[in-house]
Amino acid sequence: MTTLAPSPAGALPGALDVLRRTPWWAAVLGIWAASRLVTTSILLSFAARQGENAWTAANPGYLDFARLWDAHWYYIISVVGYPSEIPRDEKGLAGESAWAFMPVYPGLIRIGMALTGDTSPQGFAAVAVTISVAASAVAALLFFRLCRRWLSAGTALLATTLLCVAPLSPIYQVGYAESLHLALLFGALILVLDRRWVLLPVVVTVMALTRPSGLAFALLLALVWGWRWFTRADEPFPSLERVRLGLAAVIAGLAGLAWPGIVALGTGELRGYLETELAWRRPYIGEGELLPFMPWVEGAGWWGGQVWWPNLPLAGVPFSGGEVLGVSILIGMLALAALAFRLPAMRRMPLELRFWLIAYALYLLAVFFPQSSTFRLLVPLAPALGAIALGIASVGTGRVGARWSPSTARAVRVALAALAIALGIAGQVAWVHIGWWVDGYDWTPP
Repeated sequence: MTTLAPSPAGALPGALDVLRRTPWWAAVLGIWAASRLVTTSILLSFAARQGENAWTAANPGYLDFARLWDAHWYYIISVVGYPSEIPRDEKGLAGESAWAFMPVYPGLIRIGMALTGDTSPQGFAAVAVTISVAASAVAALLFFRLCRRWLSAGTALLATTLLCVAPLSPIYQVGYAESLHLALLFGALILVLDRRWVLLPVVVTVMALTRPSGLAFALLLALVWGWRWFTRADEPFPSLERVRLGLAAVIAGLAGLAWPGIVALGTGELRGYLETELAWRRPYIGEGELLPFMPWVEGAGWWGGQVWWPNLPLAGVPFSGGEVLGVSILIGMLALAALAFRLPAMRRMPLELRFWLIAYALYLLAVFFPQSSTFRLLVPLAPALGAIALGIASVGTGRVGARWSPSTARAVRVALAALAIALGIAGQVAWVHIGWWVDGYDWTPP
């Protein structure tokens, strides 16, 4: 039986060493269960103060509190399916509708509701939360196995802990598809690292019909194919593997386009899915077309133009000071993100995982408009938590830390790990307050 016996490099000492003889799956599930108790207590504390809103009465129970926001769309889909046409307003503009949501998660809920025989909102919530929680446990197990491909057992366990207590981790146990998508994503990334190109397209296709990610994964596989080709002198890239990897990339791309195609077939409108997605950003910037990579520039200008920024007019230019500041902050954040790839811990990450971070980030930059839901869209960047955990585990091994005694280095590592966990839990409280809890006229959906 595989245990958590530490590897020579990068292992975290102290409390984690106590678990070194524990089966890895038991340790991971123990951490997962403890984190779910913490998150449940946070959600219940907000539910007890929740006022009446569009979805529930005041002071709802857990299941009712877990079906707010987009969970209601999943409820509609699981009960009545998708509409036969794109709903439009009096100007002919597409409105928000169920077509914006992928079918795998509500399809599983529909099966579960058929088994329970309860199609009420509460019956939906019970099945949806069960699926999400179970998927989050699978995601935690798979994330640990993914991290073990390049980290020691102790460091991988810390990375898994950070995943379980991350600021957005409440989304793992409500009526949203994120935890199911994470489980599929981590499984797909393991297959990439293990170069199992035949099974990979099956997992990626299901993943791409759970949450939008197929095109980003196709880019990842294209980058891997290109890298393998250019380094074939150092590592063989046999013809059969070229074909299999290339086919996997093509299938991933087709999977990414499958849902827009299904929407077009179901409604008779080729641009039905695109126009439906654009409806969600219309309250911010009005009607417009999707120009790749422009949504973030438009969003930075819009957010920067709000009243809480220094928004002085600039002579001779059609932009305000706040809009320029917003775009400047965006450029600075992108520069910092790029520089992060130069950190030692990131450079030790497998190239395929770094390619995923780049591919998914480019996908977000190309098509999504930044708003309060953006934090949730960052969840698939979770493999970066492995680099954070490795950075913590490596404290005391550099030029500065080499002067510390072993006990001092150990204490600093433990303190940093505890701080990271505490920040994750504090982030949960902040995110539930800002993104999930409905406070009057709330314009910050999760």
